[in-house]
Amino acid sequence: MSYAVRFVPSNIPRLLSGVIFVAVATLCVATSAAAQNTAVTGSVPNGVASNEVIRLTLQDAVNMALRYNLGAIESGENVQFTRGQHLIALSNLLPQVSGGISENVGQTSLATFGFKGLPDIPSVLGPYAYSKVDASLSQTLFNFESIQRLRAARTTEQAAQLSYQDTLDVVTLTVGNAYLQVIESSSRIEAQQAQVRNAQALYDQAVEEYQAGTSPRIEATRTEVQLHAEEYNLSVARNDFAIAKLTLARAIGLPLGQAFDIADQLPYSNINPPTVEDALKTAYSSRSDLRAALDSLKAAQQTVSASKGERYPVLAVNGDYGDVGETFGQSNGNFNFQAGLRIPIFTGGRIAADITQAETALQQRKAEAENTRGQVDYDVRTAFLNLDAAKEQVDVAQINVALANENLERSKDRFTSGVTDSVEVVQSEQSLASANDQYITSVYNHNLAKLMLARGLGIARTSYKQYVGGN
Repeated sequence: MSYAVRFVPSNIPRLLSGVIFVAVATLCVATSAAAQNTAVTGSVPNGVASNEVIRLTLQDAVNMALRYNLGAIESGENVQFTRGQHLIALSNLLPQVSGGISENVGQTSLATFGFKGLPDIPSVLGPYAYSKVDASLSQTLFNFESIQRLRAARTTEQAAQLSYQDTLDVVTLTVGNAYLQVIESSSRIEAQQAQVRNAQALYDQAVEEYQAGTSPRIEATRTEVQLHAEEYNLSVARNDFAIAKLTLARAIGLPLGQAFDIADQLPYSNINPPTVEDALKTAYSSRSDLRAALDSLKAAQQTVSASKGERYPVLAVNGDYGDVGETFGQSNGNFNFQAGLRIPIFTGGRIAADITQAETALQQRKAEAENTRGQVDYDVRTAFLNLDAAKEQVDVAQINVALANENLERSKDRFTSGVTDSVEVVQSEQSLASANDQYITSVYNHNLAKLMLARGLGIARTSYKQYVGGN
């Protein structure tokens, strides 16, 4: 048995692990931002399309997206990645045990070692054989750097989990918006079909009057031009509707080519939101992206502490035991035990460089956390502004639609009575089309503003139905 004091610099694996922890903490924030910008619009298509038309509720769409949306999948896998880094950091502080068993056969030529022609000493030893079974154990008793890196890894894993929750919130917002766009596009088709019917009726009346000789040809031509213009707009609305459905299917992972219809219409409904001050308090405590940024900041602080801990001594023990002999029945045991203290004396500035890098990363995480806090404030205040504006727009648009319908009916009566020509009717139809368009847009904006308020509060995934409705 021997006890030894060894003076060696800290090992390379722990150095690399320190760099990885800083990178992972950065990755958590970067992954969330990337998911919000790009990945949440994609998905992994699930299964094969069926021949039946699926009736898709908002809840169905959200539930599918939480399983198959690309942003949700990648963020979930990032949690597993940081979990692996946590386990690696933990393994540096746990005992390392290994064992083995072997059968050995060998032959040695003494000439290899410079023994040639010595009397009574054979030039070749063997062949010989022996059996061996052994076990070894190593244990770090104290390593401040590894302890701090373990804490940083644990905090980084927590940040990744929060980033995942935030991604689910963003996925809910994205899918909800896509669903609302399908509803909006469908409403535009219905409104445009009504415009086509009005234009068709006006054209038919103008043709009848022309054929009866009570109206000039220009009236029939003018109304025919208007009819074709409305048919063109209807074609555009139908194409926009088809693209909106594809966008929704793309985000939620529907089977490729699967036909579906939306089951929820989500009509206009007002809500009683909290005050801005109360909403901000809720957001600061609930928003997962802010909590993830704060955890990333904490992990960076722990990484700085770990880098400074590289200067501290490391106490470790290791030992091994083996049983060796011609056979296991004729074997003898041997063992070795060491207790060592490693003290870094000169590392060529490596520790100072590690500290500098860790402190730089810490400043970045501080800036990112403050930026996220500002983003939360911006999201909540913007959602309230949009919600108030959208409500006013809905109220005005409803009045405009009613007035436009009344004006159109009067114009038709005047045209039928011969008091005016088709120009007035066409203008009235255009005014009604504009009023309908404004109403459809304002209802969409109002629903989206409610959904964005839920996102701003950090409760989109759990409370979206309370804000926009749906089955």
